[in-house]
This record gives sequence, C-alpha cells and structure tokens, in this order.
Amino acid sequence: MITIGFGLKNEDTQLNPAQILVIGFATVILIGAILLSLPFASKNGESIGFINALFTSASAVCVTGLVVVDTGTHWTIFGQVIILLLIQIGGLGFMTLTTLIALVLGKRIMLRERLIMQEALNQFSTAGVVRLTQRIIITTFTIEGIAALLLSIRFIPIYGLPKGIGFGIFHSISAFCNAGFDLIGDFRSLTPFVEDPLVNIVVGSLIVIGGLGFTVVMEIWNKRSFKNFSLHTKLVILITGILLSIGFIVILILEYSNPNTMAGLTLKGKFLSAAFHSITPRTAGFNTLPTDKLTMASIFFTIVLMFIGGSPAGTAGGVKTTTAGVILWTIISEIRGKTDTEVFRKRIPREIVSRSLAIVGLAGVLVVIVTMILSITEKGHSFLEIFFEVTSAFGTVGLSLGITSSLTDIGKLLISLTMFAGRVGPLTVALALANQQLRNKGHYRYPEDKVIVG
Repeated sequence: MITIGFGLKNEDTQLNPAQILVIGFATVILIGAILLSLPFASKNGESIGFINALFTSASAVCVTGLVVVDTGTHWTIFGQVIILLLIQIGGLGFMTLTTLIALVLGKRIMLRERLIMQEALNQFSTAGVVRLTQRIIITTFTIEGIAALLLSIRFIPIYGLPKGIGFGIFHSISAFCNAGFDLIGDFRSLTPFVEDPLVNIVVGSLIVIGGLGFTVVMEIWNKRSFKNFSLHTKLVILITGILLSIGFIVILILEYSNPNTMAGLTLKGKFLSAAFHSITPRTAGFNTLPTDKLTMASIFFTIVLMFIGGSPAGTAGGVKTTTAGVILWTIISEIRGKTDTEVFRKRIPREIVSRSLAIVGLAGVLVVIVTMILSITEKGHSFLEIFFEVTSAFGTVGLSLGITSSLTDIGKLLISLTMFAGRVGPLTVALALANQQLRNKGHYRYPEDKVIVG
C-alpha cells in the first residue's frame, strides 16, 4: 500500500488524503509520460517529445481523450497498451488498484488508507470502503468484459480476429472509463459507425454506467426500487435523465437539417446520433457526428453539458450532476420562499449547498482564466474553439473542434493542468471545505450583517 504520510503521530507533518490523491495521480501521469516518450512507443521510431507525451499521459489518466496525435495510427502496440493501462488506472482511481494489489498480497488495509479510499470514492465514512472497492473492481471488469465481447462481434468482420478483439477490449475500457480514446484512425472517433445500433448502444451504455458513479450502480443493482434509493442516487438518476432527455431533443432539433451532420442520415441514424451526442458530453469524448461541423447553438449547448459532466464516485469529470442538482433545487426552494433546499422530501444540509456553490464558482474561475490565457497564446484560433477546448479539458470530456494538435507548448501544458484539475480538483475542494468547517466548530463566530444582492 501507499505509505506516504500514513503515520498518525504527528498530524501536522502528514499529507492529508486529498494531497495523497493529487500526488498519486501526478506520479502516474509522470510515469506514463516517460514511457510514452520512448522512441519505440511511436511507429516512426522517434520520440514524440516529453511535452506531447505528458499531454497524452495526462489525458489518459484524467480519462479525457484530447490527443495531439492520432491514437490509432501514431502509437505502436506498446504505446497503445500503455495508454489503455493509464485509462484503466485513471478510471478506477489509483487507490482502487493499489487496494486490489494489497488485497491480492494479503496486506491489511489500515485506517489511514481507508481515509484515502473514502476521499477517492466520495464516501461519507470509512465504513465498508474496502468491500465497496472490491465490488467496484469486480463490477468494472465484468462490464468491460461483456462489452468487449459485444464490440468484438462488430469489429472482427471489419478488422480481422486479432485486431477486432483488440479493438473491442480497447474501446470497451475507454468507453466505461469515459476516456474517449479510439483506434479507428485519422481522428475520426466513431463517425464511421454513426448508424450502427450495436456500437452506439454498447458504447453509449458504457458511458452512462461509468458516468453514474460506482456507488449509484451498486445501489441500483442491490435495491432495484427507486423509492428505496438514497437521496444521492435519486438525484443522480433524476439529473442524468433530465440532461440526456433535453440533450437528445435539443441536438435532434438543431442538427436535423444540418447538411454537415445529420441531414444525410436515415431517420434511424438521426435518432442514434442525437442520443449519442447527448451522452458523450457527459465526459466521454467519443463522437459519431463531426464536432467541428455542428451548428453554433449545438456547440454552445455541448459546452454546457461538458461543464456539468457526470456523477461523483465514478469515472466522469465536470462539476458533477449532483452539484448542479443541489444548486438547481436551491434556486427552486428560494423561489418558493423556503429557507431549506428540499428535494424528494429531504432537506439538504447547508454546508453541502455552500460546497456546491464553491465547486461551481472555482470551476468557472478556472475555465475563464485558462481561456483568457490561451486566447493570448494560441494565435489563429477563435474564442469559441478555445473556450470549447478548455471546457472539454476541465470536464475531462475529450471533444474538440480540431485545435488540440496545433496548440503551443504553453497551451498543451495549460490544458494538461486543466485536465488534472478537472479530474481531482472538485474532490480536493470538497475535502478542504469540510476540514475548514470541522476546524471552525466550537470556535467563535462573527456578528451577522446584511448585504444587498440581486
């Protein structure tokens, strides 16, 4: 197990769980960058360069999918395997895999390690985190295996037996982890399969399941009744359903007659592509429609979906559905004249409302600042292209309007940092706010006064 700061004697000198998670992810990214920068990782036998390798590694570990070179044509089998391993580690979380290794070796999971797992999985307590981790690992590999088999059925006739199986495994893991990396080639993603029901349904289902969050998937499987679900699970299902439904309707309307996207498709293809595009901005990164050919309205709507992202305790990024849900119901409660945020006959604690507002606020500030800097450094690209790229990076989505490969070194480093912040930032912010609240308990409070707002 990880031993950084596991001592409990001098708490002031120990790293807290959030810090350990950040260091862990950063270490995995660095190792991946070193491996991908090796000459034999590229088919041309030349090193891609450390910055490009770092960008690719960060994109894989942060399960984003933004790429500076085409994954299917640039990397050797070695490079593609490294990327796939980084995706799996990033999707599950390095603490989950570290726990798996410890369990296999018969190691005992100590309290400090359970605290880190609690932070990594967004749990309210350490009770049952080891058992939950075991179930996550088994469920993940089972779902990915079944999906890989189904996708292989489609890919084998096209690419042959060995390559078809490899494609099935790669795209299954990439989709479930919401990574968006593909091996199709020429930056096409899944556009050749825009009217293929099997690929659309399997990949779309993997994205949704991975984006729901592990705890939600486990609860749905165990309880199987909406009325018995926890408030968290109910809110995740509700917000996810709303976003998918609205996304489908909006994209279908906006792109139905667009000659560059849906106009030439059959009715089946239009419905499949609209449904898929409502799913993929939930931090997946695959696309069956050419993103750069979408209407301006569709592009802006996609930015909104990418910023919200998926749900906590899973493979998704963004500010998360529950965060958006808490803020939405706070607004509704305020309009109704209620002092509490109420949903499904439950009252959401004020500290969670404050935390949600802080997460959205910090995320917005990050996106604005990075967008402003890139607007200066990335000459020749429009504001919308840059804004889209930055939001995609923060939401760990991976969709792009085609500017990723032409970014400057400064741009690549900033996007890499944005992907990293999108993957671990909200967790770190939430823990920092919780710790601050605990430290303030029992201390003095300042006098209350009023401020005019609105």
